[in-house]
Amino acid sequence: MAYISRRHMLAGLGTAGFASSLGGLTSLGMNKAWAADTSGYKAIICIFLKGGMDGADTIIPYDQTSYNQLQGIRNGLFGTYNVGSGTSTRNRANLLQLNPDNAASFGGRQYAMPPELAPLHTLFEAGELAVVGNVGPLIEPTTRAQIDNNTAILPKRLFSHNDQQSTWMSFDTEGSRLGWGGKFMDRVVDSSPTENRVFSAIAASANDVFLAGNNVSQFTVTRGDAAKPELYDNRNVLGFANGDEEARQKIRAFLAKRDFQSRNIFEQDSTNALATAVDNSEQYSDARANATPFSTSFSGSNLSNQLQAVAETIKIRQFLSVSRQMYYVSMGGYDTHTGQTGRIGALHADLAESISTFRDAMIEIGEWNNVLVFTASDFGRTLIDNGDGTDHGWGGHHFVTGGQVRGKNFYGDIPTPELNNGQYTPTRGRLIPTTSVEQYAATMGSWFGLNDAELRSALPNLANFNQTNLGFA
Repeated sequence: MAYISRRHMLAGLGTAGFASSLGGLTSLGMNKAWAADTSGYKAIICIFLKGGMDGADTIIPYDQTSYNQLQGIRNGLFGTYNVGSGTSTRNRANLLQLNPDNAASFGGRQYAMPPELAPLHTLFEAGELAVVGNVGPLIEPTTRAQIDNNTAILPKRLFSHNDQQSTWMSFDTEGSRLGWGGKFMDRVVDSSPTENRVFSAIAASANDVFLAGNNVSQFTVTRGDAAKPELYDNRNVLGFANGDEEARQKIRAFLAKRDFQSRNIFEQDSTNALATAVDNSEQYSDARANATPFSTSFSGSNLSNQLQAVAETIKIRQFLSVSRQMYYVSMGGYDTHTGQTGRIGALHADLAESISTFRDAMIEIGEWNNVLVFTASDFGRTLIDNGDGTDHGWGGHHFVTGGQVRGKNFYGDIPTPELNNGQYTPTRGRLIPTTSVEQYAATMGSWFGLNDAELRSALPNLANFNQTNLGFA
């Protein structure tokens, strides 16, 4: 028989939509005191691109030699893009060349973005966005020779969607209980007794492991409000008559009751959890009701709606008693085994426009210098195409943006598209990461205010890498 603890039971409640608004009830015991710097206000926003974004179709080789090499390897994809016709988005002349300040570090190699990413290209050239190349899950620095010799210690279940999503978020495969976003917030709330842990870890998307901590729980928001039970929040469920409103209020009172009597400790805890979730959701909703709308206009796409919910929550942060917040949003559709040329352009355009609009909203309320937005994904994709798509890879390229980001630079590495240069696996040309997710996370954690001891406690393999701060923030 499986043993179920109170902590696990309450954490389970936190995965059930509205009940995730309970926030902080999993802190049945406090960890050791930490010393994170929580002065001022800072927020980190994770945009998880589910399916595995193709790095070589996002940061595209631009110098003529490298461009020709990529075209030779991806002849099928270049054909479906109609490269050579005047209007192809992958014609070299139509790409948006990147001009990094550290171009000299790349030995003449040049890179570009596709035209659909024009808003991000603008941010890069303005010094507000950085590209972090060849990031992926690693336990230790790993080379092609070590892989060929079977001496490399590799992450488990590489190339599996669910497992690699979990590994990016928690450094373990599907079923892992704690995410590094949640562990970062654990260190913050343990360092600052006045921090309101209820509103520290905010999800505007699916309930994934990224925000799960020991002492913080995910609080779920939608555009303009917190999640609430349909039975009393949605008038269409019961109707609009006076009697229906009375029934709604009775349901609300039942869910919020705290005088439930039971000898069963699990029943007591679940009742208290639901009551607290009602209180937390209504506290958030009251704060939102008093906020003025943004003049910045969001597009209305799913990703844009999520980032609007994030922006609206940051706008009312002074009413939530938080100095640090970790946010999670997600976007699907990047599993482009087929039809990549017809799909990735729209995905890129939505991503770029949504991030750009979020930046405008943060500038509107004077918070752009206090936020850091980063992308993550299951994995990159294979360098070798399969005709009109690509398969599951490993390392990928990502974006970091914010008012304090040291932009207009490449961090990490973006290898040339040469299958025999030792930086790809022999099967399908999977890019072997040169920067670990933990180095990526540690750089953000340092900006967030965590010290070296806190970072190492939250990132289990960080000590295996010499460079723990990539320098982009």
